[in-house]
Amino acid sequence: MGFTPDFLDEIRNRLPVSDVVGRKVRLTRKGRDHTGLCPFHNEKTPSFTVNDDKGFYHCFGCGAHGDVINFTLETEGLSFPETVERLAGQAGLQMPENSQYDAKKAKVKKTLYDLMEAVTHWFETQLMAEIGRDARDYIQKRGLTKQTVKTFRLGFSPNNKSALKDAMLARSEFTEEMLIESGMLIKPDDGGDSYDRFRGRIMFPITDRQGRVVAFGGRAMSANAKAKYLNSPETPLFHKGRLLYNLSGARKAAFEKGRLLVAEGYMDVIALAQAGFPEGVAPLGTAVTEDQIREMWRLAPEPMMCFDGDKAGQRAALRVVDRALPLLKPGHSLKFVYMPDGEDPDSFVAGQGARAFDQLLTDAVPLAKVLWNELISDVDFSTPEQRAGLEQKIARVLSEIQDEKIQGYYESDFGKRLKNLFGGDFVPDINLHETEQTPTQKKNQQKSWSDNRYEKGRYPRKNADKGIGNLNKTKIGMSMQFSLLDRERLIILTVLEHPWLLERHEELFATFEFESEELDKVRNEIIRITSRDSNLEKENLRHHLIENGMGQAIEIIFRQGVLTAQNFIGRQSSREDTEETWLHSINLFQLDKLEQDIAAYGSKELNEEDYARLQALKEEHSASLKRLTEVSE
Repeated sequence: MGFTPDFLDEIRNRLPVSDVVGRKVRLTRKGRDHTGLCPFHNEKTPSFTVNDDKGFYHCFGCGAHGDVINFTLETEGLSFPETVERLAGQAGLQMPENSQYDAKKAKVKKTLYDLMEAVTHWFETQLMAEIGRDARDYIQKRGLTKQTVKTFRLGFSPNNKSALKDAMLARSEFTEEMLIESGMLIKPDDGGDSYDRFRGRIMFPITDRQGRVVAFGGRAMSANAKAKYLNSPETPLFHKGRLLYNLSGARKAAFEKGRLLVAEGYMDVIALAQAGFPEGVAPLGTAVTEDQIREMWRLAPEPMMCFDGDKAGQRAALRVVDRALPLLKPGHSLKFVYMPDGEDPDSFVAGQGARAFDQLLTDAVPLAKVLWNELISDVDFSTPEQRAGLEQKIARVLSEIQDEKIQGYYESDFGKRLKNLFGGDFVPDINLHETEQTPTQKKNQQKSWSDNRYEKGRYPRKNADKGIGNLNKTKIGMSMQFSLLDRERLIILTVLEHPWLLERHEELFATFEFESEELDKVRNEIIRITSRDSNLEKENLRHHLIENGMGQAIEIIFRQGVLTAQNFIGRQSSREDTEETWLHSINLFQLDKLEQDIAAYGSKELNEEDYARLQALKEEHSASLKRLTEVSE
């Protein structure tokens, strides 16, 4: 959903910054300002200031700066649309509708949300009534307090095929069709009467990111029930592969503690919260999905997977490892916490206490170690052939990692582990791709191209010694060492620091082919913003990018490219040097890409079309080389 600047400005105008910030920071009024301890870094002396007149907060200690939207985005773990939706509600604003279809869809969803809230309340009343006595006794035996039951809104569904149906249809605002669409009723295929889906079960409400009830999990009270646990089906509100149980409840604690606990069941999450670990979530009756892993990373960089100590728990951990490998990205991974055999988080905290569980968290095992232990378990490597087989197996598994930098680190780490495992003078050779280059091979290939440029006179050696234009030798040498992704980040970072470059080079920037989809999206947004306002300063450009949902992407780009930025974006350089450096980096990038494309034709038989394409690439390469040489002279 898109948001107009006017709509976002109205939110800012209606919500004083001190009101929003004051919910998380104890503020003291000093004149027109409010001061307090910065929530973004540890400090003992207040350096955090909020100014309602100017509509921003600023920390003189760590440099944190923004408005009500930035603050909520950074402290609540919400996406940009979710942040705007929450603040709009606080400001008493109606969310904008994109179309007639969206308006109708939103209205249907709102009515279903109202229905699910009514159902939740009805289940709660049934638990407290005489009909819920056995369910209450069971909950009490499990050690849950009244406050915990209230916090998680536990309820009870009577063992009656139409109890919920009758109760909801007695209210004029709800219909049978709505109850079926929400998953609360089952409509038989033979055309018979609809009936309650959940009967004779303790009910666990499942909420979305905003805390709205969207589905239920039900635990059977009868030992003869076909399914011990039963979840709601997929509905317009509920997609079980995307949500996590207690997602909204765990968000605040996860942000404050910097960690997220992932258990296997509802009762585990509830027991952990009661024991002082409110940052717990759980998948919804299925194996952990890719979407759920991404959702976890929004709350903590290394979620801790807490699995039962039996073989089933170990198998579940390995399934998560398999799912996570292709998704790994810098700074984001998983850790694994194993319960003692026969224990789960619920039983462990009940029997051993919170301090013992805290120790288990301290001993959490990194994903890399879990993967390594699995790869070498029950493997005989006493012969050369068996060692080669193990290397091949490791290479095949590591090839699943999509991020080249992480893959390279795993290659190096597992190579060292192999050397320690085999001992002696063994030198591992983990070939991650039999038909493709590994990140290390790609780096070596790029270095080879760079060396050949000088050896074959492509770059005049005298100019290389002098430096390119006014650039020094250090920067030239560094530019040769950058990976293609580093150069892509450099191109974005330089524009973010020096938007004036687009006054002369907007077309070059707009047509540059980014390999990174994330960087490509940021570039497109920069072009869109600057096309409306060509005189943007860097602070205003970043502000507009954050407003348009690019805040997290910008943060990641700066964090991952900080070394590149420190040496290249030229904060103290003249405009001429900055422009020259930036153009040089673009030329080098394009040259490297062309050389890689040309090299790819060296291992294949060329048909007429391939030959024509190769000649075109060579001509383009010559032109790029000429441009680069002209800059060098």
